[in-house]
Amino acid sequence: QVQLVESGGGLVQAGGSLRLSCAASGRTFNNYAVGWFRQAPGKEREFVTAISWNGGSIYYADSVKGRFTISRDNAKNTVYLQMASLKPEDTAVYYCAADLRPRTVVDGPRNAADFDYWGQGTQVTVSS
Repeated sequence: QVQLVESGGGLVQAGGSLRLSCAASGRTFNNYAVGWFRQAPGKEREFVTAISWNGGSIYYADSVKGRFTISRDNAKNTVYLQMASLKPEDTAVYYCAADLRPRTVVDGPRNAADFDYWGQGTQVTVSS
């Protein structure tokens, strides 16, 4: 069992920055990959980025590449998503998710079905 809690969402103007956090508890945190997804109203949930168990491999969706940075602190059981140069189209509920397959490499976009546990989500709203 894994519990994930996102925080850090809010309202920001276009061009601004936010840092989301995903705090995990339960299974050994440094054994599994963590991903971020987002879902805007009326749209499918989409992959944003993911990081492997040790931070050694990372993948970003094209829509956020160069603007978002994922990182993890295994000592704090936390994954971060630093978002910069935010655009109105980044507005969505952001979810973190855990893939409990041990020590998987992140070498491409991930499907939501790959992930076993999800947080409750945090709202990010970017005004124009």
